[in-house]
Amino acid sequence: MPIAGKIEKYLSASSWIRKMFEEGEKLRLKHGAENVFDFTLGNPNVEPPGRFHEELRKLAQNPRPGMHRYMSNAGYPETRQAVAEVLAQESGKPVTADHIVMTCGAGGGLNVVLKTLLNPGEEVIIPAPYFVEYRFYVDNHGGIFREVSTRDNFQLDPEAVAAAVGPKTRAVLLNSPNNPTGAVYPAESLATLAGLLEAKEKEFGTAIYIISDEPYAKIVYDGITVPKVFKYIKNSIIVTSHSKDLALPGERIGYIAVCPDSADSSMIMEGLIFCNRTLGFVNAPALAQRLVATLQRESVDIDEYREKRDVLYNHLVELGFEVVKPMGAFYFFPRCPIEDDVEFVRLAQKHNLLLVPGSGFGRSGHFRLSYCVDMDVIRNSLPAFTKLAKEFNM
Repeated sequence: MPIAGKIEKYLSASSWIRKMFEEGEKLRLKHGAENVFDFTLGNPNVEPPGRFHEELRKLAQNPRPGMHRYMSNAGYPETRQAVAEVLAQESGKPVTADHIVMTCGAGGGLNVVLKTLLNPGEEVIIPAPYFVEYRFYVDNHGGIFREVSTRDNFQLDPEAVAAAVGPKTRAVLLNSPNNPTGAVYPAESLATLAGLLEAKEKEFGTAIYIISDEPYAKIVYDGITVPKVFKYIKNSIIVTSHSKDLALPGERIGYIAVCPDSADSSMIMEGLIFCNRTLGFVNAPALAQRLVATLQRESVDIDEYREKRDVLYNHLVELGFEVVKPMGAFYFFPRCPIEDDVEFVRLAQKHNLLLVPGSGFGRSGHFRLSYCVDMDVIRNSLPAFTKLAKEFNM
């Protein structure tokens, strides 16, 4: 066998995803790319804010000696300080540069955190539905993935999370706004969860950390705000990236922030810095660090995403799809009109619609569609959704 058996198993389990992309390529070749409506990828189609280009030009026109060399494994002090100042203001906690590690995106950051925290066989609880890669990230570091259900509206069920906690529980991984549902967990849920976890910590004599994955924290609608987990849960760690809020996914720039109230926060920081190096990330990209230091209060135009959400949501509801209106991020997670979500996605391809089965996100019977696409794609897809609904007598 040329590859590890476990990896072969993972590839086999995800083969339907590869097949879907392959079918999409066939559809584009047959019908033309403009007639195929691809809602599969969460790849932002908006441009970075104007300030990004201004700062990029400044750096290009006024290069500093040594600006592309290695730096401290935690990142540039001025970048870490810029991040800390905003977090301190938003959370009311004394966050400093000493609580920040700059990372190669949120994916890199999550792997650094899990490598730092997990002993082999320890468990990470994750509410479903969840980002596909979480399961693999936990496995990367010898952890055990424990899935718990959310409520019908995809809101967090703190009691269900607490019930899943055992003596081997090391962390709970939250994602709000959520991929794939767009749900935002309110402050009340975080406060309730904090109380329940504190009781579990006393019961088992161990620290249980909340890892809050927040790349969509600035992409929220209708006056909603994302509560800062530091306010409510002392043993908490934020991991995020600027892939979505600044539309810089290809730059792979993000950070880890450790709550100042966390148990053994200094030792955790030492572990994070060590793991950032030994996992091979070494440093977050130098140029991207210098850029985002000046952009911590910037964001892409959220109204573009809101308009796309509303057009698609109104049409799906009118057709009879059961769908929870996203509070943030840029995904819908509607219920399929049949139980077999993989089959439903296959049938949608007959109408040149490319969707993702919900079973890959831990919730079968649903499908995910990403609306970070051009508005023309959304508007031109509406008749195809209408035909698809008619096929199921909706």
